[in-house]
Amino acid sequence: MTTPQAQEVPVTVRVFSQRFSSTPRGARLSRHLALYELDRWGIGYGTFASDAAAHIVAELAANAATHGRIPGRDFELTLTYASEPFTILRIEVADTRSERRPEVAPFEPSAEFGRGLLIVDALASRWEVLDRHPLGKTVRAELDL
Repeated sequence: MTTPQAQEVPVTVRVFSQRFSSTPRGARLSRHLALYELDRWGIGYGTFASDAAAHIVAELAANAATHGRIPGRDFELTLTYASEPFTILRIEVADTRSERRPEVAPFEPSAEFGRGLLIVDALASRWEVLDRHPLGKTVRAELDL
């Protein structure tokens, strides 16, 4: 009796990772480079996935540069695109501040700040905050494409 061979499923994984200065300029640059890389991967400018990723990267990078900033330390953006068994785009922004963990605050119309994670929560399929070793945290958002 012969046993059927397991069929190998090809997996396409693309990864982009870059460190940026924890400044507003670094946050802007991370968004621009993320969009450029996504376009290279076939997620074109102006598509829902590209626009959602741009907003998520912008919010997470701005938070890392503002609230996660430790002078002299960078933040890191990592994009992972996998197409099997389903297509997913993972956006991770890591900073070196462990004690300031983001959370979604209730919507307050008169608030000038604090709406960024509401945007991430609305656009991402899921998101979470992970410990980063030896120090810091990583905010991970995923888009099911």
